[in-house]
Amino acid sequence: MTQTPLAPVSGPSVPLRAPRVRGVLRTVTVASCVPYLSLKIAWIAGSRIGIPDDSVLLEHRGLIAVANSVTVLMDGAVIVLALLLTQDWGRRVPGWLLATPMWIAGGLLAPIMVGFPVQLLTHAVTGARTRPAGDEPFLDEWVFGVVYTGFIVQGLALGTLFVLYARERWGHVWRGRIWDLPTAATGWTLKVTAVAAAVLALFPATMRLLWACGATTGLSGARIEQRTADFYVLEGISALFVVVAVAGALLLAFRPAPALPLKTPLAMAWLGSGAVGCWGIWLLIAAVLPGAEEGERATGLMALTYAGGMIVGLLVITGTASFLRRRGA
Repeated sequence: MTQTPLAPVSGPSVPLRAPRVRGVLRTVTVASCVPYLSLKIAWIAGSRIGIPDDSVLLEHRGLIAVANSVTVLMDGAVIVLALLLTQDWGRRVPGWLLATPMWIAGGLLAPIMVGFPVQLLTHAVTGARTRPAGDEPFLDEWVFGVVYTGFIVQGLALGTLFVLYARERWGHVWRGRIWDLPTAATGWTLKVTAVAAAVLALFPATMRLLWACGATTGLSGARIEQRTADFYVLEGISALFVVVAVAGALLLAFRPAPALPLKTPLAMAWLGSGAVGCWGIWLLIAAVLPGAEEGERATGLMALTYAGGMIVGLLVITGTASFLRRRGA
């Protein structure tokens, strides 16, 4: 068995390559943030653009204003990341300080990048409604198109910038095939977290799959009434990301596919854990926030499903981070 050299291919003093390409991607990333940030700032300031008169968003203005402020900061962080990834000084940023927000950004954007096109395709093929008949929308339809299109562009542009950056700074970490890894590279932390994540993932993956197939077990009354084709698509994609995260971790930990390029399970574990973990946290926070009326609150089983996803995502990224540290040591 051969071992891949672990010497970095570049360092902080090496200028970034292809500055023109990176500059274009940075501009695209920043521009794609403008529609979302503009809408959010307008809503915080009291505007009702894109919000129908009977929208539930008008019932809890204080809580919605706080939520909008948080999401403005989150999308603003995308602009900071785009600057960091395209400047020479970005090489001096500690790895964990860059990797953490990139993991969060990738985890939140990936399901939207997959789910929104699938939803559009589902509507085009089946003619399915975007909301239940007679149900009042909480946002105008054009808002979703503008916002989600911007998110997809953000994900593509920012993701490409991160790959270019990571390939130059840490490209040695994912070189070669799985079987090229020395046995010590995996370590007990990766194995334990991978097995634990696989066991715990059975619950959220099963619940998501049941909901995607039409089961109502554990769903609140309001959620049952509001189900559309979009709901089933998103639940199915959520279950898929659980499988992707766990499969990536197990492939890294136990190396059952020797010829597989190392970057494949790393990408699976990275994106899968981010999608499962970050959306689990986001949905769990939304489930426990006050203000929802009886019948609209998330049930205990829904909250437990979100919490399970959060724990699975955190376990997988913990094991993956341990692997990356050992691999780069």
